[in-house]
Amino acid sequence: MSIISEIFLSGHYWLKNVHIPLCLLDKSHFTPDTREGLCRVDLEIVQEKISSIVLSDSTVIENTFIDLKGGIIFPGFVDIHTHLDKSHICERSPNLDGTFDTAITTLRKDVQAFWQPEDVYARMEFSLKCSYAHGTTAIRTHLDSFGRQADLVFEVFKRLQTQWQDKIILQAVCLVSLDYFLTDEGVILADKVAEYGGILGGVAYMNPYLEKQLNQVFTLAKERNLSLDFHVDENNDFNSVCLHKIAEIAIKHEFSNQIICSHCCSLAVQSQEIINRTIKLVKQAKIGVVSLPMCNLYLQDRASNKTPYWRGITKVHEFKKQGIPIIFASDNCRDPFFGFGDHDGLEVFKESVRIAHLDTPYSDWCSSVTKTPATLMGLSSIGRISIGLNADLILFKARYFSELLSRPQSDRIVLRRGKPINTNLPDYAELDNLVLVNKDYNKSVQVGISR
Repeated sequence: MSIISEIFLSGHYWLKNVHIPLCLLDKSHFTPDTREGLCRVDLEIVQEKISSIVLSDSTVIENTFIDLKGGIIFPGFVDIHTHLDKSHICERSPNLDGTFDTAITTLRKDVQAFWQPEDVYARMEFSLKCSYAHGTTAIRTHLDSFGRQADLVFEVFKRLQTQWQDKIILQAVCLVSLDYFLTDEGVILADKVAEYGGILGGVAYMNPYLEKQLNQVFTLAKERNLSLDFHVDENNDFNSVCLHKIAEIAIKHEFSNQIICSHCCSLAVQSQEIINRTIKLVKQAKIGVVSLPMCNLYLQDRASNKTPYWRGITKVHEFKKQGIPIIFASDNCRDPFFGFGDHDGLEVFKESVRIAHLDTPYSDWCSSVTKTPATLMGLSSIGRISIGLNADLILFKARYFSELLSRPQSDRIVLRRGKPINTNLPDYAELDNLVLVNKDYNKSVQVGISR
């Protein structure tokens, strides 16, 4: 065993000479010493928790310590928007033209052919192994929930939630088109979500009955004391104003639980007047906005033999300027909607910085994959670095954001309760022996793909 390993296992040690973004610390006690907002501090770890945080070299440290030489420390990542039930099917069900419509069709065929408990469990667990190795501490996943499919995915989710409770906090959101909630099956689904302690969610499309659908969803959520999480305006249609409608209905219902709206892509192609009016309503309704830059860069403005023109992201800077919570997340991973990804919060942050121009200054944007999503998920003990919290930390050799975002940081050290975990990623070969189709089961399943 190396000396450093012995220190980590000692139960009481210091991490000296580290850089931590000011936005992830108690701001009243520290000031940044770099133009990027990084504070040079020392952390004391005692019995799995952060015991003290002091300015670097401000006190004599007699206990064992590790000098990180200015390396950056993040809290564990928080991934607020994923689709674990769809993950890792791109090889058996590839989206050959990369379009949104083909993704829908391809996924529907995959559900009909392959989805049964063993298959969904194996792929979701593989995703959790990747997330954990990269340093993620909490995940919210959307689950396709039409008909009896809801029974399958929620039962698998509950099993994994229990088995992984000491490693990753898991939250589930049902995913159907909003018209489903006008049916008896939709009411049953809302009851199921409440039973499993989940979040009521769905995809909002522009249609003549949208207001009626939204009123029903808000009513169901209020009756069951559920939060809401919507897929919204994932297109470049100037006339797609679902975000605007959701904010209006939320204000009308005086909805007090958390509301999340993800994607919001069409806002980027609308007039400044519509943008301003929508952002004002979103702020009034206290809605959090999630942008999925990697997936939407992949899907939006895609056509054969045509160079894409726009990036597919929403107005993240404009939202942030108005004090609206902005989060970046993984979204789909190796499925027909996005053929890449590895459930790595650093990759999400890195690509978001590049796609949305979050650099110079970096400001507090690193909160968008840590503290901000944790807050919106109701998790006050993760996503930040504070005295008394578990030492769930990610240690990077990179000393500045430019270094952090230039390499994969595959040599990162992930601490859980102060001790390093095995960061080896699972081998893709683990997915080779997935259970194939059970025709009798799938004949009885009502298949619906909502995204």
